[in-house]
Amino acid sequence: MNPTFSILIPTWNNLPYLRLCIESLRKHSDFQHQIIVMVNEGQDGTHEWVSSQSDLEYIASPENIGICYGLNACRPLIKNPHVVYANDDMYFLPHWDSRLCVAIEQSSSDQFMLSATMIEPKGDNPCCIIADFGDSLESFKEEALLQAADNLARNDWSGSTWPPVLVPLALWDKVGGMSIEFSPGMYSDPDLSRKLWECGVRHFQGVGNSLVYHFGCKSTGRIRQNKGRRTFLMKWGISANQFMHDYLHIGEHYIAPLPDFMPSRRKQFSGKIKQLTTIIKGK
Repeated sequence: MNPTFSILIPTWNNLPYLRLCIESLRKHSDFQHQIIVMVNEGQDGTHEWVSSQSDLEYIASPENIGICYGLNACRPLIKNPHVVYANDDMYFLPHWDSRLCVAIEQSSSDQFMLSATMIEPKGDNPCCIIADFGDSLESFKEEALLQAADNLARNDWSGSTWPPVLVPLALWDKVGGMSIEFSPGMYSDPDLSRKLWECGVRHFQGVGNSLVYHFGCKSTGRIRQNKGRRTFLMKWGISANQFMHDYLHIGEHYIAPLPDFMPSRRKQFSGKIKQLTTIIKGK
């Protein structure tokens, strides 16, 4: 297999975190990947910095177009057979990429969605490792994190949904990338997983020893968020929470590709009631 990925990183006036993210990719990747940055506004010097880096490719928008339009706009630049979507406030740990390559090689088909495993300073996400090495650049304990990295790995987990995610380019194209009705981006992640499910993908694996540190929500807190929960429900007839738990078995120990799943008539009826209630309340 070709171990080189095309890594898509949307960013919005977040240059200090973006620089750390890029530097971690340069230092800790076992292979040399194509890095494509989607620059939203870039009024903090991001545009100038990215354009000065010879190993980066980029597109830019004078306005913040969000991650859905932004990631889709990167498509003409993609050169490799596997696409990775990452956030700009992530720090990649050593061997993150070669460990994803092992999972690719072990897959029985080219129909899969993989995630690296996030380490976050706090929270209750069942797919994350909770370990506090700082929640900002100022408090970031980089050396302590690197020294602890080998002991932080967990078992592989089911339910690949959140970035960093890796999908074959052919699958990315098949489902049309990100869904723009979720712009600027909230709940576009489970929607991507759901679209892949509809295409027959059942291999949703989080790789427990492919690690990134995630500072968390350094951009989303600054935007007017879309009603992604509502959009997901109206589009698919079930809640994102039900999809992730009943279909993807999110956070459970990964053993093998998931079985087909058909919700009970009771749950299907409940989904329709939720849709109608949402329409009536306008939420």
